[in-house]
Amino acid sequence: MIDMKIEQMAQIMQGSARGQAEITTKTIFQFDSRQINSGDIFLALKGEKADGHDFVSDASARGASLSIVNRPVPTPHILVGDVLLALAKLAAYVRRELKDLKVIGITGSQGKTTTKDLLFSILKAEGETVASIGSFNNELGVPLTLLRCTKESKYCILEMGARNSGDIASLTAIASPDVGAVLKVGNAHIGQFGSQEMIAKTKGELIAGLQSGAVAVLGTYDSFTPKMDSAQKVKRVTFGDSPKCDVRAADIEARGGFAHFDLVIGSERQAVGLQILGLHQISNALAAAAIANALDVGVSRIATALSNHQSISEWRMELSEANGLTLINDSYNANPESMEAALNVLALLTQEKGGRSWAFLGQMHELGDNSDQMHEEIGKKVADLGIDYLVAIKSKSYLSKIDSSLTSARYLSSWEESLDLFREFNPGDVILVKASRAEGLDELASAIKAKAMSEQEGESK
Repeated sequence: MIDMKIEQMAQIMQGSARGQAEITTKTIFQFDSRQINSGDIFLALKGEKADGHDFVSDASARGASLSIVNRPVPTPHILVGDVLLALAKLAAYVRRELKDLKVIGITGSQGKTTTKDLLFSILKAEGETVASIGSFNNELGVPLTLLRCTKESKYCILEMGARNSGDIASLTAIASPDVGAVLKVGNAHIGQFGSQEMIAKTKGELIAGLQSGAVAVLGTYDSFTPKMDSAQKVKRVTFGDSPKCDVRAADIEARGGFAHFDLVIGSERQAVGLQILGLHQISNALAAAAIANALDVGVSRIATALSNHQSISEWRMELSEANGLTLINDSYNANPESMEAALNVLALLTQEKGGRSWAFLGQMHELGDNSDQMHEEIGKKVADLGIDYLVAIKSKSYLSKIDSSLTSARYLSSWEESLDLFREFNPGDVILVKASRAEGLDELASAIKAKAMSEQEGESK
C-alpha cells in the first residue's frame, strides 16, 4: 500500500469518509474479520452465506482502523456504493502511482499457479516481488495483491482467472500489465464457457488489453494462443516445443520423475533441473523464463532460480515417500489436460520404483455436456498407460471404457471407502490422488500419508 489520508482514499473510491484512520505502507486489507490485525482495513463484502457488515464491530474490536462499507456503521468507515468496485478503483490508482513497478499478468487453462510460483523464485532475487497468494486470481484477489505493493516493490505477479467473458478484461484494466502471458487454452471450465473458442476469447482479453510497449508472452501448445493479439504495438515472445519458439527446451530427460533440460533463449543455453514433479512442468518453466527474460533477467540467473525452486503451493504434484510408498498428491484441481499429465507422471515413477501404480481419481468439474466423454477418455488413458489399479470416486464414467484385462478398476461412492484399500498397498507402490478441488480428495491424500508415516514409525521402534 502507499501512504494516504482517509479523505484521499474516500475520494479515489468515490465514497465518503466518517472518522479518522492512519493508512500507511503497512496497511493490509482483510475481508475476514477473524484475520484482522491492528491497523488493518476491513472490507465488508456481502457473500452468498454472510454479509461482512455483520462483522464490522468484530473487525473493529480486533484492531481494524477502518471499514469499507455500503451502508453506515458506528465505527470509522468509508461509505461507498459497491465495496468490490471501490476496491478496484483504489487498486488501479495505486498501480498508476507506482510508476516503476513492473506488473505481470498470467492466465491460461492450466499452470497459472505453478508458473507464478516459478516466476516468483526468479524475480525475488532481482528485487522486492509481490505475488498472488495461492490461486487468488479473481476480482477480489487481483486488487488485494496490487494493494500489497509499496514504492519499494519492483515486481507484482498477478494470476488472472475467469468465470465469465469480460472478467480478464476487467482485471487487465485494473492492473495495466507490463507483461501479459497466456499459457494454454484447454478444457478447464468448458462447462462454464461452452467451447474452447470462448475460453480462448476470454483468455485473450489479457493480450488485447495490453498497452503500447508491453510484452505478450504466448504458449504454442494449442491453436488459439499463438494467434492472440493486441490493437496496441506490443512485443511478442513465444515459448514451447518448436525450434521456432523464442524460448524452448532441448535435450529433455526425466530423472526420478523430475524434468532436466537445456533452457534455450536466442543463442544462449543453460542447463535446468526442476525440483517439481513431472515433464509437463517444462512448459510452466519456459513460461516463467520467457517472462523473466522479457524483464531483462539473464538466462544464467533464470536457469539457476528454476533449478533451485521448490514447490510453494500445496496439493499440486506434491511428492512424499514413507514406509516404501510413494504418494503424488495433486488434489488441488483437475481438468482433462492436467489429469493426463499426472497419469503420465504416475506411470513414469512406477517404472522407476518397480512397484504397482494406483490412481485414485475423483470428478473433474465444469466440463459441461462433454463431461461423461472426458471422464471416459481419462479412464481409457489409465488403461493405455498400464496403470495397475484405478479407483474411481463418485464418477462411474471413468470405468465405461476400461479394459479389465489391462487395469483393475473399481467404483467407490466416497473417498472414505478408500480407507479399506490401504492394507493392499505394498512397498514400492506409487499412488496418485487427483480430482477437482471441491471433491476434497486432499483428505484422502492426507490419510494415506498419515497411515504410511504411522506404519514407518511403528516399524522403527
